[in-house]
Amino acid sequence: MAILFAVVARGTTILAKHAWCGGNFLEVTEQILAKIPSENNKLTYSHGNYLFHYICQDRIVYLCITDDDFERSRAFSFLNEVKKRFQTTYGSRAQTALPYAMNSEFSSVLAAQLKHHSENKGQDRMMETQAQVDELKGIMVRNIDLVAQRGERLELLIDKTENLVDSS
Repeated sequence: MAILFAVVARGTTILAKHAWCGGNFLEVTEQILAKIPSENNKLTYSHGNYLFHYICQDRIVYLCITDDDFERSRAFSFLNEVKKRFQTTYGSRAQTALPYAMNSEFSSVLAAQLKHHSENKGQDRMMETQAQVDELKGIMVRNIDLVAQRGERLELLIDKTENLVDSS
């Protein structure tokens, strides 16, 4: 049970990566990066005996590959920590960086976090809870947006009804 590979990318442009072991992870990752939409989201793909977890925020994708029995919450805890460190270090520079521009500096951060989250089975409950809160927060924001859209449609329907009443 381990995180085998991690990458930070902007679209299909890889900015930094680290592999725990050998394999064709980069090839598969490039195929997956091409399919990830640019809007903010998080998801897990399954392929063979591996899981591909990612978070996309502000067009930057934080992705890791794990064994299929690795806990999803631990993978997203790892990705959230990588995202926080990457944003703190590079900020908006990531939006225009060249391929592998951050690799020499950030691959060591990926390696350290990869090792920490792979080996630390007694994962801090606070980090796990924070990841769940962040996920619920995203769901609530989407729900509020949907309610607001429905309200706008109701107002439009009321206006049309009033216009019909006035014209008849």
